[in-house]
Amino acid sequence: MKKITIVLFSTFIFYGCEDVIEIDVPSGESKLIVDAFFEVYYNQTPVTANTIVKLRESTDYFEEQIPIVTNATVLIKDLTNNIEIMFTDNNLDGDFEPITPFIPLQNIEYELNIFFNNEMYKASTSKIITSGFSEVFQGDSTLFSGEEIEVNVSIMDDITTDNYYLFDFSNNLYLSIEDRFFNGSRYNFSFFYQEDEIVLPTDVTIKMSGISKEYLTYFRVLISQSGQNSGGPFQTIPSSLLGNIVNTTNIENFPLGYFHISETDTYNLSLTE
Repeated sequence: MKKITIVLFSTFIFYGCEDVIEIDVPSGESKLIVDAFFEVYYNQTPVTANTIVKLRESTDYFEEQIPIVTNATVLIKDLTNNIEIMFTDNNLDGDFEPITPFIPLQNIEYELNIFFNNEMYKASTSKIITSGFSEVFQGDSTLFSGEEIEVNVSIMDDITTDNYYLFDFSNNLYLSIEDRFFNGSRYNFSFFYQEDEIVLPTDVTIKMSGISKEYLTYFRVLISQSGQNSGGPFQTIPSSLLGNIVNTTNIENFPLGYFHISETDTYNLSLTE
């Protein structure tokens, strides 16, 4: 329980008074926060992957620092081939990386296991593929202020399945879409950087990840709670937004976060004035 002191000032003609009111602010139970969004960069030679499991703890509303978690055991199980991939936090920064190189494969179910504070957390998923970029280039259109920077993106959607995409335009700017209205077709859209979001000339790396329908819903709620420019979707703590990770030891002590594996295409674009 924390106490916050509020000082009320009242100024009268000849004197002032000061009232001090102490308010008890309840401290919420600390929750484990898991950011395990894996990206497999299939268009690189050789294929590489970002497979970092970031662990943090939730804090009281008025705390500015988010505590990192370093004293956890993290591993990924390949449930199809019965293989375990151990993770370690060598830098003691709460970011756990595989001890040996790990590239998630297609049609393989992976299970995330986290042992923390004598409790086990688990989630399972398989890699979601993506069609990749067809074309990316800087446009010259603007919106309201006339100072926006346009990026034109074209993709070719796969007609054989329902597809969901997450675009990362750098600078913590994201866009999630689904192919409900362009299934199996070429889709073109424009993304606009606001004048205070980017300084030209500059280079940006744009990412396109295939995601599941469940993660699409989760991410949209997450962004609406944390905001686009809040330092990334996991920098601001969501208010009890449940993901796909379960505490199998104590179900009431649920974690926050998500385990997802995405096939990701990248495009490096030089933006000019």
